[in-house]
Amino acid sequence: MNIIQRQFPSTRLRRTRMSAWCRDLVSEHELDIKDLIWPIFVIEENLKKEPINSMPNVYRIPLDKIVLEVESAAKVGIKAIALFPVIKAELKDEIGTEALNPNNLICRTIKAIKDAKIDIGIITDVALDPYTTHGHDGIFIDDEIDNDATLNVLEQQALNQAKAGCDVIAPSDMQDGRVGRIREKLEINNFKNTLVLSYAAKFASNFYGPFRDAVDSANNLSEKDKKTYQQAYNNSDEALHEVALDIREGADIIMIKPAHTYLDIISQVKTEFRMPTFAYQVSGEYTMLELLAKQIKTDPIKLHLESLTAMKRAGADAILTYAAPKIANYLRKINDV
Repeated sequence: MNIIQRQFPSTRLRRTRMSAWCRDLVSEHELDIKDLIWPIFVIEENLKKEPINSMPNVYRIPLDKIVLEVESAAKVGIKAIALFPVIKAELKDEIGTEALNPNNLICRTIKAIKDAKIDIGIITDVALDPYTTHGHDGIFIDDEIDNDATLNVLEQQALNQAKAGCDVIAPSDMQDGRVGRIREKLEINNFKNTLVLSYAAKFASNFYGPFRDAVDSANNLSEKDKKTYQQAYNNSDEALHEVALDIREGADIIMIKPAHTYLDIISQVKTEFRMPTFAYQVSGEYTMLELLAKQIKTDPIKLHLESLTAMKRAGADAILTYAAPKIANYLRKINDV
């Protein structure tokens, strides 16, 4: 018996795991409501919210109901929302003209939220895919997305949104040089305090499908894919190069998209640059967890908490997730003392 006892380890890591109170005390990373950003799909005024078939429990929210939804998000502690418009087919064209309309859906949505004086940050997407008939993020010239011609439109789109009152401009188009052009356009038009959140490392991912359904660009997306401007998922050094360029051009915050399958990129970027770094739990990642929860008959909150905490552990300062409202409500409930 004495021989067996002497073989026991002096260090037992299980000791700190035996009780819930102790696990809480030694916890290294915690997900908080203030870490959550809620992406919202906006449609024109309608009688009710529209369910998105490929995204369980996610809806397109009508403009006339957006204020109530955003007020609810602010009340549970969500600090920012990210707006994505669902544009009518008749307003789309080859060059995304509607993006420059000062009275377009996204600008009216910004103004409605600002007029309601809700204490929440508004992030707006800068890219042409919701506005183009071909579903791409830029302008086609000679059968390819022309980088420089696209920049001319993107800087005007960003200014349009800034004039409407958004707090954060978020270019997701992945054209070279767009951060610098947008930053310069904002500065010379006296929007020096408008933040630029760059999708600095946005990969040509297979997890974007449900999003394209949500903004109604999937059916329009031409046979030509987005691999000529979005990053190859094989490459990490390239991602660091992209991030470095965007920081140099004036980005205030950088984004990694997708997130769950790119934790190594989040970690490398945070370690290398020590910049505010956001992650986007994209539509496919969100839907994957929702469907898994249904398949194994468990609460999807458990899966989302694990996934989002992994992003925090990797170095993300904040996370865009479609589950933000229900996670916020859950965290409020368990922290209510």
